[in-house]
Order: sequence, then structure tokens, then C-alpha cells
Amino acid sequence: MDEARFGQKGRVCHRWFTRGERPPGLCDQRYSWTHLFAAVRPATGEAFALVLPEVSVKAMNEFLTRFAATLAEDEHAVMVLDRAGWHTAKKLVIPSNVALVWLPPYSPEINPVERIWLYLREKHWSHRLLDTGDAIVDALCRAWNALTPERLRSLTSYPYLKQVKI
Repeated sequence: MDEARFGQKGRVCHRWFTRGERPPGLCDQRYSWTHLFAAVRPATGEAFALVLPEVSVKAMNEFLTRFAATLAEDEHAVMVLDRAGWHTAKKLVIPSNVALVWLPPYSPEINPVERIWLYLREKHWSHRLLDTGDAIVDALCRAWNALTPERLRSLTSYPYLKQVKI
């Protein structure tokens, strides 16, 4: 599980272009964004995501509540996440069918969901201008919905995950 900010400040990525010439690029000076909270099961590519306007304990509680509601009655999820303040806050309400496991500090590279953010920014978010907050949400939802279970599995299946026994 992880969350990321997406908005009008799109990431510029590398593009093939004529040697010695600079490719034209789009640049936006506005600051408007939204956040995508997502949880992925690396073994199957199953995913749950929620677009929220902010990152906070309230937003995290909303995400956990809605995520827990998607689980079957006899199903229990173990969610691996970083130690962001809203993940470890005392006001966080953890549903009974969800357990949280924190990653070691300063190690975002071992969170499988981080690779999804890189993929979305590279393939769906770079070199784009979006005029409104609604356009940002629509583009983000389209980009997320374009991800197939196979793509999610390939992005999040780290070799060390196969060694974990729960």
C-alpha cells in the first residue's frame, strides 16, 4: 500500500529527438493536485485504489474502511506500508480484517507500489497539461483503470516477496 501525489506539475521524461535540437515540451506553473491511495496484491495483480484530495489520518481511515469492505468475510489482509505519519498515527482506525506491517525506515525502494507510481508518471502523466482539478482526477482514474492485473503483477512482484511466509 502506498499513496502518491499527481497534479499539474507533470514529470518530464526522456524522449527521442533529433540530435542537437531540444524537443518542445509542455510546462505548467500552476499547483493543483490530488492523491492516489492504492493497495496491490503482487501475486495476482488484484488492486484497490481511491483518489482523495489530501493525505491525512482522515484520508487513510477512509481508505482502510473502503478497502476492508471489499474483503470477503473470511479474508484477512496484511498491508505492507511505509512509516508516514498518517500510517502510524494514534487516531488511525485499523479494521479488524486488516493488519499493518511497516517497512524499515528510509527504504521506499522495497515498497512494490512505488514502481506503479513511476510507471504511471512515465507512461500516462509526462508531457501533459491539465486545466482543472476534475481533469486531474479524470486523467488519474483513466491511467489507473488502464493498468491490467498482468501489468500490476509485473510491476510489483519483487523476488523477496516469494520468500515471505505469513
